[in-house]
Amino acid sequence: MEKITKELLKWYQENKRDLPWRHTKNPYFIWISEIMLQQTRVETVKEYYTRFIKKLPTLKDLAEIEEDNLLKLWEGLGYYSRVRNMQKAAKKIVEMGKDNLPSTKEELVALPGIGDYTAGAILSIAFDKPAIAIDGNVYRVLGRYYKIEDSISKPKTYRVYENIVKQILPSKNTGDFTQSFMDLGSIICTPKSPKCLHCPLRKECLCYRSNTQELYPKKDKAKEQIVEERIVFLYVYKEKVAIQKRENKGLLASMYEFPNTLELKNQIDIENDLLEKKIPYVSVLEIGTSKHIFSHKIWYMTGFLVELEKPLKNFLWITKKELQKKYSIPSAFSYFSDFYQNR
Repeated sequence: MEKITKELLKWYQENKRDLPWRHTKNPYFIWISEIMLQQTRVETVKEYYTRFIKKLPTLKDLAEIEEDNLLKLWEGLGYYSRVRNMQKAAKKIVEMGKDNLPSTKEELVALPGIGDYTAGAILSIAFDKPAIAIDGNVYRVLGRYYKIEDSISKPKTYRVYENIVKQILPSKNTGDFTQSFMDLGSIICTPKSPKCLHCPLRKECLCYRSNTQELYPKKDKAKEQIVEERIVFLYVYKEKVAIQKRENKGLLASMYEFPNTLELKNQIDIENDLLEKKIPYVSVLEIGTSKHIFSHKIWYMTGFLVELEKPLKNFLWITKKELQKKYSIPSAFSYFSDFYQNR
């Protein structure tokens, strides 16, 4: 156990990545980076993180920014509930009269959007406390090293890994220890085609010895994704395009979007609908298809540009500049956003 810890820390000191959030111990900044890194690649996060802390340098700034502006700042990162929970947590902390995150696990996990892993990462990296932080990288590195047969899809398996981490957790340099898993899992012990010959743990790794690396960590078969076909409308009137706000629950809750429907239509169907509803229009043009993969759904979208002679009611009509600077459109619709911006 002690050998693993020494090897990880030694490897990390020699190979750690130079990342912007590693130049600070500010708990607020560490928190932002950890939330952004959930479900998002490191290279993508770098730019967002730098822009975010420049725009919102304090926790109070995050608590006070208007939601639409906050979502625009987050636009492109996806999983918008992450940043909404961040703002809820920031407001809660400010209401408590504090200007930064608390330094105990009990207080951290009581905040919206902060679970065991994020709390452990903040405590170990920002506060240098011996805290456990188990994420996908930890599951992969330790699952392969010990050839753990328990499925990580089962909640009880967390305890198996937790007991191991408790035994190898150092009393100091815990931030480096936590981040060593992040880097080893991202650079060497990758989900597919791991670079085992460069791994500091390979000599004792049971999966390396048996050449079964890609079979671990064990997990249950993923549920099949739901497939939806959608028609997306770019309703255009003069120099403006129509958008609408989604419901405040479910997928992409409260986000702005282009009008769309699950009712499949072709160009003639759309023209007939406009005529039946006596909506005067200039033209209807099919503008291409796009695919977006969510964690549990896949959207196949076909877009139509519909130029109107007068604006429709019940939509928000915005300019290209407002689309670019003010209103946040989910990346699911990026193909259509780009089409409109470049037309």
